[in-house]
Order: sequence, then structure tokens, then C-alpha cells
Amino acid sequence: MIETAVISSPIGLLHITGDDEGVKEVTFLTDNQPISTIIPDSLSTCVAQLSEYFDGKREDFDLKLNPQGTEFQRKVWEILLEIPFSKTRSYLEQSKVFGDVKAIRAVASANGKNPIVIIIPCHRVIGSDGSLTGYAGGKWRKQWLLNHESPSKQQSLF
Repeated sequence: MIETAVISSPIGLLHITGDDEGVKEVTFLTDNQPISTIIPDSLSTCVAQLSEYFDGKREDFDLKLNPQGTEFQRKVWEILLEIPFSKTRSYLEQSKVFGDVKAIRAVASANGKNPIVIIIPCHRVIGSDGSLTGYAGGKWRKQWLLNHESPSKQQSLF
């Protein structure tokens, strides 16, 4: 049985779905929904690890994932999991790792359809010129996530 939870994060509400087969979705909510007061057992580890990530105490996720997509999309999402914390990769590099430079648009499209944001780190893929290209959660969230993962966090002067 698919279970759901809504949690608060520094970048907005997250909607999580999954079951004993693994986490199926972590998506940003655009409308206000009540935060879950009870987290289903099948999602408790995911919620705990996301909390640790946002608290700066976790760089890698150790979760059973079960994203729903085509074989092509799932292969692209697997490659996204290889991008280390605090590192980025261009869409061109992503398509090279995929094994087909000509598939750059299809790879970028699959990145955009990633149903498990943050954990499958599509936010770590940027333009070849270093620009923050599209992100389903909005460029401001992509910027926030990259800053959060940056090894040299911006310090306040005051």
C-alpha cells in the first residue's frame, strides 16, 4: 500500500510517497498542505535522513528507492546518484556518462522528470557554462541546495 507524508523543509513542503518496496517520490508542493503529524513506518527513515541532510549532518542517503519511470529514465536517474555531494556535472558530462553525447536533450528531459528530488540529486546538474539551468523545483531551490552542499559556505561578516 502506497503511503504518504508531507514534511516541512527550509525550501518548502516536501511530499513523500512510498511503501515497503522503497521511496517512490519526493516532490516539492506548490500549495499549502497540512504537515503530517504521523509518519508511516515505510517513510520514517526517508524523513529522518532528509532532516539530517537539511541539518548539515548527512551527505549521502542510504534508502531503498523505487522511482517509477521508463528504463531510459531509470538509467539516467542511476547516473545522477553517482554525482558526489558538493560536486556538479554538466548536462553534456551527464550524457557522456550515460554513453551517448547525442542523447543530451533526452538525458536532460529525464533529469527533469526525476520523481525523487534531493535524494536523486538532479540539482547537481548545471549548464556547461556553469549556469543554473532549469530545475523542476525552481532555480531558487537549485541555488539553495547547491549553496547548502558547498564546501565553503558563505559566512556573514557581521
